[in-house]
Amino acid sequence: MIRIDPPLVLSSLSGESDADWAQAGASYAGAAFLGGIAIDDASRAAARKLVERDRNEFLPPDPLAFVDRELAALEDVPIQPAFNVRSATPDPVAEAARICRDRDAFLEINAHCRQDELCAVGCGETLLRDADRLRTYVETAADTGATVGVKVRAEVPEVDLPALARTLENAGAAFVHVDAMDSESVIEDVADATGLFVVANNGVRDAETVREYVEYGADAVSVGRPSDDERVLERVGQAVTRQFRPTAKR
Repeated sequence: MIRIDPPLVLSSLSGESDADWAQAGASYAGAAFLGGIAIDDASRAAARKLVERDRNEFLPPDPLAFVDRELAALEDVPIQPAFNVRSATPDPVAEAARICRDRDAFLEINAHCRQDELCAVGCGETLLRDADRLRTYVETAADTGATVGVKVRAEVPEVDLPALARTLENAGAAFVHVDAMDSESVIEDVADATGLFVVANNGVRDAETVREYVEYGADAVSVGRPSDDERVLERVGQAVTRQFRPTAKR
C-alpha cells in the first residue's frame, strides 16, 4: 500500500493547482494532486470550451511537458506529488504515467469531472459508466511502473463504486480518491471491498468531517476548494494528527 504522511491531501483544482500551490501547502499536507489537466486533443478541445464560459483550465501548448515541468519544480519540496489527468484516449495516459514514474509522482486518472463538455468527449464522470475503458486506462498506466489511482464520484446513477473499485484494483490501481458527495458512508463500502488506499474527499473542513471519514475507514482525507486557505489547512491538519496515527511531518 502507498504511504502519505501526514494523511492529508491537497486535491486538484483545474487551472489553479500547480507547483506553487503545492509548495504553499507543503507545511500541512503529505501529498498534493496537481491538475487536472487535459492531455489529448479531445479533452483539450473540451477544456477550451470550459474556458469560454469562464472556468479556469490549464491549457499549455504541450500538456505533457507542463506535467514534467511542474513536477520537476517540486523535486526538493517535502510533499508527495501527483498529477490528475483527463483524456478521451488511453495512449496519452501512458505517456503521463511515465513522466510521473520518472518524477516519483503518482498519476491520478480523472473519472470525476462532470462538466457536459468533458463528458461529451468521453472524459471525467463518463468513465465511471464505462468500466472496461477505465480499466484499460489503469492497466495502460500501471504497466509503465507508475503508482496509479483514480478519482471517482459517488451518487452517479447505475454506478456501483465498490464493484468498480475492485475492478480498478485488479487492473493495477494503488489508490482511489472518492468524492463522497452526500453519501459519506460510501467510503466504508469502498474500503471494505478492496485493499486500495482510500482518500476521502468532499466537505473536509474540520475535526468533525475528518473523524467521520476516519471512522468510515479512509486512509487519508483531501481538501479541495479551501486548499489555499491556511486557516482550513491548519484546522484539518490538527484533526488529522489527532485522528490518524501520530506523524513526524511538522
